[in-house]
Amino acid sequence: MKKFLVEEVETGMRFDVFLVQKLNLSKNKCQSLISSGEALINDQKQKKSYLLKNNDEIKVEIIVKNTVNELEPLPLDLDIVYEDDDLAVINKPVNLVVHPSSSFKGITLVNGLLYQIPVLKKIEGTRPGIVHRLDKDTTGLMIVGKTEETIVQMQELLQKRHVKRTYWALIHGFLGQHGTIDLPIGRDVKNRLKMSVTSQGKPSVTHFKTLQRFEHYSLLELELETGRTHQIRVHLSYLKHPIVGDNLYGNHNEKIKTQLLHAKKLAFSHPQKDKKISLEIPLNDAFQKVLNQLELDPSSFL
Repeated sequence: MKKFLVEEVETGMRFDVFLVQKLNLSKNKCQSLISSGEALINDQKQKKSYLLKNNDEIKVEIIVKNTVNELEPLPLDLDIVYEDDDLAVINKPVNLVVHPSSSFKGITLVNGLLYQIPVLKKIEGTRPGIVHRLDKDTTGLMIVGKTEETIVQMQELLQKRHVKRTYWALIHGFLGQHGTIDLPIGRDVKNRLKMSVTSQGKPSVTHFKTLQRFEHYSLLELELETGRTHQIRVHLSYLKHPIVGDNLYGNHNEKIKTQLLHAKKLAFSHPQKDKKISLEIPLNDAFQKVLNQLELDPSSFL
């Protein structure tokens, strides 16, 4: 971890410009560090255009020049749904962490991406290609940038809410036919692994509609307006309708251990080309098997 304390002479400088000068990295790379949360000001994520104040404390995850080359490319047989020269969209499998971190050094999605998309080896850091994340046990569509420029552009589209992300989830009970959940989310003060609804949290908005209703469960389609960590899971758990199989926010005694949350649809304008990309994939096998069971016996308990 690198730390910097902003001096009076640096007051008013843009966050990204400051990092370029201090880290001797490209502007695109520094903007990527800011967008991904690897560079923080006073332990808070800020925009690249943030103007520094005297005594601001800046923390940056240490970047080793060839870190990415130390990440071993591994054949994980990832399902690439879409690919061009600038980006790819994959169907992330269950039980796979997206990238290595200080708390996890095992096999991650990044290992598989380096194997199937070798151009990512040119990107520095421990998160080559990563535009946004899905939780370890969440499956479905996820965008991968092939260059630092594309990564930054896609992250900006996400921040501006120009990427439509639609999920399907099986929940306990019935939440309503449709609606909007507007509840702020922040880090849980009792458990640092969890997020929670808190008045001190960031604005978090999830839209939902019920696609299918069973006696004890409902199939929801959910659209993210914001993209907070664990947002859908936290919102549904807070409203007492947790996702089936969510062992962090749901019922720990469930027989089903697979979290039934799937990133099913994705739509956005390509940052480099004059075209719109709209993708939809089927549910994963485990999710579809549970739905088939409920359709045969709507009153069954899972």
